[in-house]
Amino acid sequence: MTLTMRTELFKNIPFAQALDLAGLVDYEPGRVVSRTLAQQPTANVTLFSFAAGEGISTHTSPGDALVLVLDGQAQVTIGDATHTVGAGQAIAMPSGVPHGLEAEEPFKMLLVVVKPPKA
Repeated sequence: MTLTMRTELFKNIPFAQALDLAGLVDYEPGRVVSRTLAQQPTANVTLFSFAAGEGISTHTSPGDALVLVLDGQAQVTIGDATHTVGAGQAIAMPSGVPHGLEAEEPFKMLLVVVKPPKA
């Protein structure tokens, strides 16, 4: 079998094996921990863990964002609405709309941000 050279788009994870995504980031008291899995001009994929009470302050993004909750529960604010999301749920946040989140309890998520290509 001939192997061809290729550039891996994902990093910080092994290929060709089942992964426990929540197990790839640990909880740390009073901290937010992140692990970047992909960072490209049109897409970012990052794992996060949040200690209870920690969060991400309100901000906007140039791309649409999808939060997939792996563990715990958080309050996610999008515009003027606040949503409670828990393990197994996902919530999408449109680009340009202010959003942020706060962990109600220890909380882990996979964040996928998809951005338009630069003109």
